[in-house]
Amino acid sequence: MQNQDRHRVIAIDGPAASGKSSVARELARRLGFVYVNSGAMYRAVTWTVLTRGIDPADKNEITKFIGDSRLGGKFVDGEFDLLIDDVDLTEHLHEDRVNAEVSRVSTVPEVRKLLVQRMRDYAIKHDLVVEGRDIGSVVFPDTPYKFYIDASPEVRAQRRAAQGHRDEIAQRDRADSSRATSPLIVAKDAEVIDTSHLTVAQVVDEVVARLRGKGFTAS
Repeated sequence: MQNQDRHRVIAIDGPAASGKSSVARELARRLGFVYVNSGAMYRAVTWTVLTRGIDPADKNEITKFIGDSRLGGKFVDGEFDLLIDDVDLTEHLHEDRVNAEVSRVSTVPEVRKLLVQRMRDYAIKHDLVVEGRDIGSVVFPDTPYKFYIDASPEVRAQRRAAQGHRDEIAQRDRADSSRATSPLIVAKDAEVIDTSHLTVAQVVDEVVARLRGKGFTAS
């Protein structure tokens, strides 16, 4: 994955409400990289599936839908937004119904295949900070820059509630970790950072310090 035809990729993985999105976004801003939220991409697909009346348990119908859809995108202030059939779904990504079904829709192999390829395509033209649950283990396994952002279950539950989201952290963890397709794991060569008692700025400082320790220099 990480070869002369690709730009640099920093993989940020971790469970829900670990702080990885805030860290990845700020890290990308600091380095001048493009920020890609893979979870937002899966959420966009999930919202569209639900809105079109497709049963989120019907993998065949979801496979047909994703194969027939146009997956585009736009870059806004250094961040990538997925467009499905030219529709920007950003405002819908954290609706309760999406929270409830995104883990299930994300298990559909064809959905993962297409979105993984889309992320790899972005890396041909851009330096990326990509966050998700399988970025270091599946999407960009060869990048030397892998981080796993975690926090205690109690802190994560508090953060989720503060964000106004009502999905159950423990249930989401079980779904993400036990799914057959690209489960949430700590990549064997990932740097693990516990954010429970750190600010976003402190975590980003730590990531930058560890990147420098790997010989990374911002261009």
